[in-house]
Parts: sequence; C-alpha cells; structure tokens
Amino acid sequence: MTRVRSAALGGLLSLSLVGLAACGSSSSDSEEGGKSLSSVTIEGKQGVEPKVTFDGRLDGSDEETEVLVEGDGDTVEDGQTVEANWWIGNGFTEEEAQSTYTKDADATQSVELTKDVLPFLRDAMIGNQVGDRVVVLTSADQAYGEAGNPSIGIGNKDSVLVVVDIMGAKETVPPVPPLDGPQGEDKKPAGWAPTLIEKDGVITGLDFTDAHQPSGKLIATTLVKGDGAKVKSGQTITVDYLGQVYDAKAPFDESYTKEPAEFPIGVGSVIKGWDERLVGRTVGSRVILEIPPADGYGATGNEGAGIKGTDTLFFVVDILGVK
Repeated sequence: MTRVRSAALGGLLSLSLVGLAACGSSSSDSEEGGKSLSSVTIEGKQGVEPKVTFDGRLDGSDEETEVLVEGDGDTVEDGQTVEANWWIGNGFTEEEAQSTYTKDADATQSVELTKDVLPFLRDAMIGNQVGDRVVVLTSADQAYGEAGNPSIGIGNKDSVLVVVDIMGAKETVPPVPPLDGPQGEDKKPAGWAPTLIEKDGVITGLDFTDAHQPSGKLIATTLVKGDGAKVKSGQTITVDYLGQVYDAKAPFDESYTKEPAEFPIGVGSVIKGWDERLVGRTVGSRVILEIPPADGYGATGNEGAGIKGTDTLFFVVDILGVK
C-alpha cells in the first residue's frame, strides 16, 4: 500500500439536472501518466485544513487510497451520517478545487453515506474510523463521471486528489417521510420571476411574458417559505422541480409528473446554482431560481437536453424533505 509523506502524522438520475454530476464539462489538456500518491506531501493535524504540496502532476488512472492519520473512533458504516471535512485538488493543474474547511475548527459537513453520495467520499469513509484522515487519488471519470466537474475546475481527463477528515458519526435514525408538496408561509415572488403554468394543480411550465430579461446573475425568489428543517451542505434532499430555458415554450426536464428526485446537495453532485441557492433553505419551501450559464451547464451547455452554452436556466423547486 502506498504511503503518503506527512509532516504531521499525529497532528456527493437520468438525463436531468440532478443526474448530471458536473454538467457542461469540457476536456482538459491533461495527458496519460503522471506520478503516484507517494509523491504528494500533506501537512497538518487531522481536523485542520491540510497543506498539500505536489511534486509534479498526478496519475489517477489506478485509484489509490491511504489512511494518513489513524483515529480510534467507531468504524463508519454504509448509510450512516458522518461529520467530515474534505479538501479536493486537481492533480493535473496542482491547484485546490474545493475545500469545506473554515476558520471555525468545529464546523463540519454532515453527509449521509447513501448510494447517491459521490463514490470517492463513500470510499474514503465507509470502513474507516472516526478520527481518520484518508487520502484518495483517483481520476475525474471515477470521481464525478465522464464529464468531470468543470464547476470546480476538474476537467474530464484530470486526476483528483482528495483529503478527508472523519470527525464524527451519528447513529442511524428513521428518515422523516417527504412532504407531498410545499408547506409553509406563502410569499409574493419577485417581479423578475416567470409565472407558473399549472394544469389540475400540477406545474407544467413557466410563462416568461412578464419576466425580466436574464440578469446574468444567480438569483432566487421564494414563493413558499417552508416551516421544516434547514437544508445543510452534505445532506440528501428530496425535491420536485421543473427546468426551462429562458423564453422557451416548454421545459427541458421536470419531476412533477414523475417521482420526486433525491440527491446530495452542496457537494458538487449537481450544478453550482443549485448547490449555492438551495443550501440554507427550509423543507417545505418553493423557490424559483435564475441560473446563468456559469452556474449551470457552463459554456458547453447540455446538448442532450437542448441547452446551449449561452442559455439562462429557470427552475421552480419544491423542497420536500431532507435527511
């Protein structure tokens, strides 16, 4: 097993928004080959943001995993909710892509380790112990799917370096059944928002007749302020949604005539606009999002859904549950 050098050993569906983890990716210019996990130096105590030093680009074609710091807590089980923080780096550009660490050492991400969580997070936690610092080197394809994750700077041919600190684990509790629809206090939507089109009480589209021209900004307005729990980064949420390109005559995707969707939020499993505007809202809420290309499917767009790289997306989202 490869050993990482350390200066302080003690010390996140079908063709839809929520199914395209890293939509709109473009290929990087990375090449085959590169160095192994043993070439990386990782400094710092478990629980504190690591200092990562690369010694050349990394090869993630053969996944490597190493427990850098061994904890003495309980073993993490599949399906359990874990408190953790992680640092993600691009092994080709040798740059940080994402970090959940903050100046508050007690601030962690709560992640339910379901099958919907990104594979590298599951692999880094399940079977390891609370108190462990786990390092994973993998490919963008293995980590995020064939598109990579361009929203955080991971191209589809890059390697991915992940440092995960497992800070705690909660006992599994029975999930609260999701709501049948929005529940809470009705709010007057902002004047820029499109109007909901409904048939027999089911949302079927968005009417842009009185909506403003796209602002180029990521904005949201509340139609119902839910009276349930607040959504936290790393949790799995249940939603109904409908997405439509600005001024289009029909939606490109929706769940109101199907089953509600479930996915992890705030961890890069969905487009950036969803991660940034749904975390912090409450269960029972209904919101409308305006998402510019940079926070949606990127400059490449999503050809399969008929979305161009210049399209602004509008969504209505009902937050029905969280776990």
